[in-house]
Amino acid sequence: MKKQSSNRKYNYPDADLYLQCLEKIKMAHQDLDHFKNYGYEFLRLKTFKQKCDNFSKLPSDDELVGDQMLMTEKKYSAAEKLKTAIRSVMTRVAMKYSIRSGRYRKFGTQKMGDMTDAQLIFCGRRVVRVARQQLNFLEEVGINESVLKRVTDSCSEFERSVNIQQDRVSERDIAVESRVEQGNKLYDELIVLCNIGKDIWAEKDTVRYENYVLYESNNEQKKARKKRMDEENKKS
Repeated sequence: MKKQSSNRKYNYPDADLYLQCLEKIKMAHQDLDHFKNYGYEFLRLKTFKQKCDNFSKLPSDDELVGDQMLMTEKKYSAAEKLKTAIRSVMTRVAMKYSIRSGRYRKFGTQKMGDMTDAQLIFCGRRVVRVARQQLNFLEEVGINESVLKRVTDSCSEFERSVNIQQDRVSERDIAVESRVEQGNKLYDELIVLCNIGKDIWAEKDTVRYENYVLYESNNEQKKARKKRMDEENKKS
């Protein structure tokens, strides 16, 4: 479960935060002599850039969701394999006992299609346990240790797939939280850098002041970037 406190401080994609940070870092490098007057030295700028690079290497949510979906598909496949093995046993049990008898009901396979993962695991184990208790009566319909081993192995495989799938869900939650926290740290540093840049050029150069302005949305950011590019093209 994600922490409620891990909220993004910025309203645009992580990739745009990364690009925006690189743009502002490049500008700060050009104005580094001015930044030093605020105690913002080259080392801090270099550290900021390194954090940006590390942030860009984090797996995206699409990657994590993809891994999670693959494990979910494998879980569904393992579940069907287990259900098939259980049905194979129950087909034989039905040949021996009436499906309305207590002996049949004892296997607890009713509404198997509606069972949760945990219920299906317990069902598989119960089928093997109950069948072994009645093995002397069920041998004539072909139930033996080989048939029961198929259920046991399928049950173990399904349980492993459930655990792996849950691990992927947890890993995604942790990765999302980590990405939000790191992104927020970059954003906080970006604000510091931009505030210094604006203060440097507030009454000296309007264009260079605007270069340090942050926008609250991705659309506003793109418009500002296009405006800067158009101005630079006119100058050249």
